[in-house]
Amino acid sequence: MAKSSGRPTGTVGAETEPRERRFMRSALAILGETGRTDFTVLEVVERSKTSLRSFYQHFSTKDELLLALIDKIMSESTRKWREDTEGLPPVAAIRVLIDRICTPAETTTQDKVNRGLTYYNDHLAEALPREYARVISPVHGLIKDIINRGIADGSFRDGLDVDATAALIMQTALGAMRLQVLGAELSGVPVEADHIYDFCIAALVNGGNPV
Repeated sequence: MAKSSGRPTGTVGAETEPRERRFMRSALAILGETGRTDFTVLEVVERSKTSLRSFYQHFSTKDELLLALIDKIMSESTRKWREDTEGLPPVAAIRVLIDRICTPAETTTQDKVNRGLTYYNDHLAEALPREYARVISPVHGLIKDIINRGIADGSFRDGLDVDATAALIMQTALGAMRLQVLGAELSGVPVEADHIYDFCIAALVNGGNPV
Protein backbone atom coordinates (compact mmCIF):
# COMPACT_ATOMS: atom_id res chain seq x y z
CA MET A 1 0.00 0.00 0.00
CA ALA A 2 1.14 3.52 -0.76
CA LYS A 3 2.24 5.86 1.96
CA SER A 4 -0.19 7.71 4.14
CA SER A 5 0.96 10.03 6.88
CA GLY A 6 -1.95 9.07 9.09
CA ARG A 7 -2.94 12.73 9.21
CA PRO A 8 -5.48 14.61 7.10
CA THR A 9 -4.09 17.24 4.77
CA GLY A 10 -5.04 20.85 5.34
CA THR A 11 -6.19 22.62 8.49
CA VAL A 12 -9.94 22.78 8.04
CA GLY A 13 -11.73 23.06 11.39
CA ALA A 14 -13.95 20.24 12.56
CA GLU A 15 -17.09 22.35 12.25
CA THR A 16 -16.43 23.47 8.67
CA GLU A 17 -14.73 20.31 7.37
CA PRO A 18 -16.92 18.43 4.87
CA ARG A 19 -18.51 15.43 6.56
CA GLU A 20 -17.27 12.99 3.94
CA ARG A 21 -13.74 14.05 4.76
CA ARG A 22 -14.42 13.84 8.49
CA PHE A 23 -15.49 10.20 8.11
CA MET A 24 -12.35 9.42 6.12
CA ARG A 25 -10.18 11.20 8.67
CA SER A 26 -11.79 9.28 11.52
CA ALA A 27 -11.29 5.95 9.76
CA LEU A 28 -7.65 6.88 9.13
CA ALA A 29 -7.20 7.72 12.82
CA ILE A 30 -8.64 4.37 13.90
CA LEU A 31 -6.40 2.55 11.42
CA GLY A 32 -3.37 4.46 12.71
CA GLU A 33 -4.14 3.41 16.27
CA THR A 34 -5.06 -0.23 15.68
CA GLY A 35 -3.78 -1.30 12.26
CA ARG A 36 -7.09 -3.11 11.81
CA THR A 37 -10.03 -2.68 9.47
CA ASP A 38 -12.57 -4.59 11.54
CA PHE A 39 -13.88 -1.42 13.18
CA THR A 40 -17.57 -0.63 12.80
CA VAL A 41 -19.43 2.20 11.14
CA LEU A 42 -20.62 3.23 14.60
CA GLU A 43 -17.02 3.67 15.77
CA VAL A 44 -16.33 5.95 12.81
CA VAL A 45 -19.49 7.94 13.50
CA GLU A 46 -18.63 8.36 17.17
CA ARG A 47 -15.07 9.40 16.35
CA SER A 48 -16.26 11.97 13.83
CA LYS A 49 -18.96 13.30 16.19
CA THR A 50 -21.67 12.98 13.57
CA SER A 51 -24.59 10.58 13.11
CA LEU A 52 -25.35 7.29 11.42
CA ARG A 53 -27.85 9.10 9.20
CA SER A 54 -25.13 11.48 8.08
CA PHE A 55 -22.72 8.61 7.39
CA TYR A 56 -25.19 6.79 5.18
CA GLN A 57 -25.86 9.96 3.24
CA HIS A 58 -22.25 9.75 2.07
CA PHE A 59 -21.37 6.04 2.10
CA SER A 60 -23.55 2.95 1.73
CA THR A 61 -21.11 0.69 3.60
CA LYS A 62 -17.80 0.69 5.43
CA ASP A 63 -16.28 -0.81 2.28
CA GLU A 64 -17.22 2.33 0.35
CA LEU A 65 -15.61 4.50 3.03
CA LEU A 66 -12.35 2.55 2.93
CA LEU A 67 -12.41 2.50 -0.86
CA ALA A 68 -12.68 6.29 -0.85
CA LEU A 69 -9.76 6.49 1.56
CA ILE A 70 -7.61 4.21 -0.60
CA ASP A 71 -8.66 6.22 -3.67
CA LYS A 72 -7.39 9.43 -2.07
CA ILE A 73 -4.10 7.86 -0.95
CA MET A 74 -3.44 6.15 -4.28
CA SER A 75 -4.31 9.24 -6.34
CA GLU A 76 -1.94 11.43 -4.32
CA SER A 77 0.82 8.81 -4.35
CA THR A 78 0.55 8.14 -8.10
CA ARG A 79 0.82 11.86 -8.88
CA LYS A 80 4.04 11.99 -6.86
CA TRP A 81 5.41 8.80 -8.43
CA ARG A 82 4.71 10.16 -11.90
CA GLU A 83 6.65 13.31 -11.04
CA ASP A 84 9.52 11.24 -9.65
CA THR A 85 9.80 9.05 -12.78
CA GLU A 86 9.07 11.64 -15.45
CA GLY A 87 12.03 12.10 -17.78
CA LEU A 88 14.00 9.14 -16.41
CA PRO A 89 15.14 6.32 -18.71
CA PRO A 90 12.53 3.53 -18.54
CA VAL A 91 14.75 1.07 -16.63
CA ALA A 92 15.58 3.73 -14.05
CA ALA A 93 11.93 4.75 -13.87
CA ILE A 94 10.91 1.16 -12.98
CA ARG A 95 13.64 1.11 -10.32
CA VAL A 96 12.48 4.39 -8.77
CA LEU A 97 8.80 3.43 -8.88
CA ILE A 98 9.37 0.11 -7.11
CA ASP A 99 11.59 1.80 -4.53
CA ARG A 100 8.88 4.39 -3.83
CA ILE A 101 6.13 1.79 -3.51
CA CYS A 102 8.25 -0.42 -1.27
CA THR A 103 9.62 2.35 0.95
CA PRO A 104 9.10 1.30 4.59
CA ALA A 105 6.75 3.37 6.72
CA GLU A 106 8.45 6.24 8.52
CA THR A 107 6.28 6.02 11.65
CA THR A 108 4.44 3.36 13.62
CA THR A 109 1.15 5.06 12.79
CA GLN A 110 1.90 5.03 9.08
CA ASP A 111 2.94 1.37 9.28
CA LYS A 112 -0.38 0.43 10.91
CA VAL A 113 -2.36 2.33 8.27
CA ASN A 114 -0.40 0.70 5.45
CA ARG A 115 -0.76 -2.78 6.87
CA GLY A 116 -4.46 -2.41 7.56
CA LEU A 117 -5.27 -1.14 4.08
CA THR A 118 -2.92 -3.55 2.32
CA TYR A 119 -4.59 -6.57 3.84
CA TYR A 120 -8.02 -5.11 3.10
CA ASN A 121 -7.28 -4.82 -0.61
CA ASP A 122 -8.18 -8.43 -1.32
CA HIS A 123 -11.57 -7.99 0.29
CA LEU A 124 -12.30 -4.83 -1.69
CA ALA A 125 -11.18 -6.47 -4.93
CA GLU A 126 -13.73 -9.21 -4.31
CA ALA A 127 -16.56 -7.11 -2.87
CA LEU A 128 -16.26 -4.07 -5.18
CA PRO A 129 -14.15 -5.23 -8.15
CA ARG A 130 -15.13 -2.54 -10.62
CA GLU A 131 -14.72 0.28 -8.12
CA TYR A 132 -11.44 -1.14 -6.81
CA ALA A 133 -10.07 -1.46 -10.35
CA ARG A 134 -10.89 2.23 -10.90
CA VAL A 135 -8.99 3.18 -7.73
CA ILE A 136 -5.78 1.40 -8.74
CA SER A 137 -6.01 2.25 -12.45
CA PRO A 138 -3.74 5.35 -12.15
CA VAL A 139 -0.86 3.15 -10.97
CA HIS A 140 -1.54 0.69 -13.80
CA GLY A 141 -1.56 3.58 -16.26
CA LEU A 142 1.76 4.92 -14.98
CA ILE A 143 3.44 1.53 -15.34
CA LYS A 144 1.99 1.11 -18.84
CA ASP A 145 3.43 4.49 -19.82
CA ILE A 146 6.88 3.49 -18.58
CA ILE A 147 6.72 0.13 -20.39
CA ASN A 148 5.64 1.77 -23.64
CA ARG A 149 8.52 4.23 -23.36
CA GLY A 150 10.90 1.33 -22.85
CA ILE A 151 9.59 -0.54 -25.88
CA ALA A 152 9.86 2.60 -27.99
CA ASP A 153 13.50 3.27 -27.08
CA GLY A 154 14.57 -0.38 -27.16
CA SER A 155 15.10 -0.78 -23.40
CA PHE A 156 12.34 -3.39 -23.18
CA ARG A 157 11.67 -6.23 -25.55
CA ASP A 158 9.10 -6.11 -28.33
CA GLY A 159 6.01 -8.28 -28.14
CA LEU A 160 5.13 -7.53 -24.53
CA ASP A 161 1.48 -7.65 -23.57
CA VAL A 162 1.66 -4.20 -22.02
CA ASP A 163 -1.66 -4.29 -20.17
CA ALA A 164 -1.05 -7.67 -18.58
CA THR A 165 2.62 -6.98 -17.80
CA ALA A 166 1.75 -3.66 -16.16
CA ALA A 167 -0.92 -5.38 -14.05
CA LEU A 168 1.53 -8.06 -12.92
CA ILE A 169 4.20 -5.51 -12.00
CA MET A 170 1.63 -3.38 -10.17
CA GLN A 171 0.28 -6.28 -8.12
CA THR A 172 3.79 -7.51 -7.32
CA ALA A 173 4.93 -4.10 -6.12
CA LEU A 174 1.74 -3.22 -4.23
CA GLY A 175 1.86 -6.61 -2.51
CA ALA A 176 5.41 -5.89 -1.29
CA MET A 177 4.35 -5.71 2.36
CA ARG A 178 2.85 -9.18 2.29
CA LEU A 179 5.78 -10.47 0.24
CA GLN A 180 8.22 -9.17 2.85
CA VAL A 181 6.44 -11.12 5.59
CA LEU A 182 5.87 -14.23 3.48
CA GLY A 183 9.45 -14.34 2.25
CA ALA A 184 10.74 -14.20 5.79
CA GLU A 185 8.49 -17.09 6.80
CA LEU A 186 9.31 -19.23 3.75
CA SER A 187 13.07 -18.85 3.59
CA GLY A 188 14.13 -16.63 6.45
CA VAL A 189 14.87 -13.82 3.97
CA PRO A 190 12.33 -10.99 3.52
CA VAL A 191 11.38 -10.11 -0.06
CA GLU A 192 12.74 -6.61 -0.59
CA ALA A 193 12.53 -3.94 -3.30
CA ASP A 194 15.70 -5.30 -4.97
CA HIS A 195 14.11 -8.73 -5.40
CA ILE A 196 10.93 -7.23 -6.84
CA TYR A 197 12.90 -5.01 -9.23
CA ASP A 198 15.04 -7.93 -10.47
CA PHE A 199 11.92 -10.04 -11.05
CA CYS A 200 10.08 -7.28 -12.92
CA ILE A 201 12.98 -6.08 -15.04
CA ALA A 202 13.75 -9.65 -16.14
CA ALA A 203 10.23 -9.97 -17.54
CA LEU A 204 10.57 -6.64 -19.34
CA VAL A 205 14.02 -7.24 -20.80
CA ASN A 206 14.23 -10.95 -21.59
CA GLY A 207 10.85 -12.52 -20.99
CA GLY A 208 11.44 -13.52 -17.39
CA ASN A 209 14.59 -15.60 -18.00
CA PRO A 210 17.33 -15.18 -15.40
CA VAL A 211 19.34 -12.02 -15.89
